[in-house]
Formats: sequence, C-alpha cells, structure tokens
Amino acid sequence: MTDPEDPEFEPDPERVDALREVADEIRGESSERKQLANILYRTSDLYDESEDTSPEEIVRNVKFILEVTERGGLDR
Repeated sequence: MTDPEDPEFEPDPERVDALREVADEIRGESSERKQLANILYRTSDLYDESEDTSPEEIVRNVKFILEVTERGGLDR
C-alpha cells in the first residue's frame, strides 16, 4: 500500500500514462520485451490512484516475473 505521507509516490496520471506508453511501445513478441513491458506496467501502478500497491509488492511481482521467465513460462 502506498504511504499517503510519501510524496514520491503521490498519484501522478501523467507519469502513469508515460510509463504505460513506453511499455506499449517496447512490448513485442520476444519474452524479454514482454517482461520489460510488464515491469513498467507494474511500476506505473505506484502512481495510479486506482491501484493499491507498494514498492515492496512490485519488487515481489518483478521477481516472480523473472522467475517464471527463467523457468520457461507458467505452463512448466
């Protein structure tokens, strides 16, 4: 959960849009491109007032994304 007293992660729709726009631009067919786009989307959630997340939760999600990719996907 984002700390309401921490101005570093205050809602910022422009930052959300910018991060998600970059994510959309780099998303491609390769797993690396998809992985990076997913990480950018998760990072943008910190600044999206409709999301309830924390930097720690995002780090856990990114670690999971990397582990799944390393294993070859969710199907394995």
